Amino acid sequence: MKLVEIFKSLQGEGKSQGKPTVFIRLSGCNLNCSWCDTPHSHNEGQEYSNDEIIRVVGESGCKEVCITGGEPLLQLPELRVLLSRLSRIGYTIEIETNGTVDFGPVQDNATICMDVKCPSSGEQSDLGLLKKITSGDSVKFVVGNQEDCRYAEDVIKDHPIRGEIFFSPVAGSDYHEIACYVLDNNLPVRFQVQLHKIIGVR
Repeated sequence: MKLVEIFKSLQGEGKSQGKPTVFIRLSGCNLNCSWCDTPHSHNEGQEYSNDEIIRVVGESGCKEVCITGGEPLLQLPELRVLLSRLSRIGYTIEIETNGTVDFGPVQDNATICMDVKCPSSGEQSDLGLLKKITSGDSVKFVVGNQEDCRYAEDVIKDHPIRGEIFFSPVAGSDYHEIACYVLDNNLPVRFQVQLHKIIGVR
C-alpha cells in the first residue's frame, strides 16, 4: 500500500475532534481541489506492508485511527485487508473520502466522513453516495463563501442525510460570514473550524 505518512496528532475536525488520533495518509487522489491543503499526497509516497503499518499504529498508543489522503479508496483492495486487521485488533477507524468512490465495501470495519465538494473547490462529489451514509457516519462541507453555503443547503434539502453534518470553513475564509449563514438559515449542521490549524499541530 502506498502511503505519504503516518503521524499522531489531535483530530482537527469531524465527530472525533480533539481526540488523540493516528493518521494514515494514503497516496493518490482523483481530484484537484483549488484549496487542497495536502497537494503532496497526490503522487508522493512509498510502499508499506500491512505489518509495517500496524506496527507504527501500535507504537502511537492511540486507539483512534483516521485513514485519509488524497483519496484512500483508490487503494480499495489493499485498504480492505488493512481495515479488517485493524478492526480485529480493536481500533476505531474513520475514513475520510471525497465522495467519488463507493465506500460501501469498507463500512463493515470503519465509519465514513464524506467530504462533499462545493463549487469553490472546482470539483464535484457523487451525491448518489449520500444514501449510503449511516447514522454512525458523517458528511462534511468545506465552504469558502455564500455560494458554497447555498450549494450545501440545497444538497441537504434534496438528499436526506442520516449522519451528522459539518460545515467547515476553508482556511482563511470569512468564518463570521459562514457562521451567520448557518444561523440565519437554521441549517441542521455543526459549524466547525479546523482545530489542528488553530493550535498549530499537523
